[in-house]
Amino acid sequence: MGNLLANIFGSSPVQPLEKHVDISYRCTRELKPFFQAVIADDWDRVREIREKIASLEHEADDLKKEIRLHLPKSLFMPVPREDLLELLLVQDRMANRTKDVSGLVVGRRMQIPAQIADEFLEFVQRNIDAAKQARKSVRELDELFTTGFKGAEVNLVEDLINELDRIETDTDDREVELRASLFEIEATLHPVSVIFLYRVIELIGQIADMAERVGRRLELLLSH
Repeated sequence: MGNLLANIFGSSPVQPLEKHVDISYRCTRELKPFFQAVIADDWDRVREIREKIASLEHEADDLKKEIRLHLPKSLFMPVPREDLLELLLVQDRMANRTKDVSGLVVGRRMQIPAQIADEFLEFVQRNIDAAKQARKSVRELDELFTTGFKGAEVNLVEDLINELDRIETDTDDREVELRASLFEIEATLHPVSVIFLYRVIELIGQIADMAERVGRRLELLLSH
């Protein structure tokens, strides 16, 4: 058991969370080429990226389960185990939402209207930016653990969280604008397609929402 725990946790109980958020971010990052392929009507490429997304989501899920099973119940650190597990959960949802989006698009062989394609891709990228900022924030956990969640490192993480908040607010604004653009052309589209386009936009926006929740969980850790 000792060797197993060492393999999973290394020298710090927070390192696996850093690894997990990296996998989740890499999963979300695939949405940009995924939707570029959708817009290009390259469905072989779409399915190829979908498989990569599913694989990364599965990898994140497996690591989540390992962390849940083996995270020690009593840690010599100034934060509760439950708070780390809540952080893990919101990290995992970034990958989950990415898989949900890609599955919906592939399952219905959806098209992104040319009139909103550029705006749509910008919205996708901004949500990826939020996931990237969440990863950047969580990657400071090891330093926070080393310093006992005190000192200058806390200020650094607070700055990273503030930037994450700004990115998430920007994604909210872009989502409103994208929905308005879709509304302007929805009369030219099949009604069922419109419904699912709104759903895809909503799911993509939830990636930034989950990233922002990562920031909230980190703030809670800092408050102890």
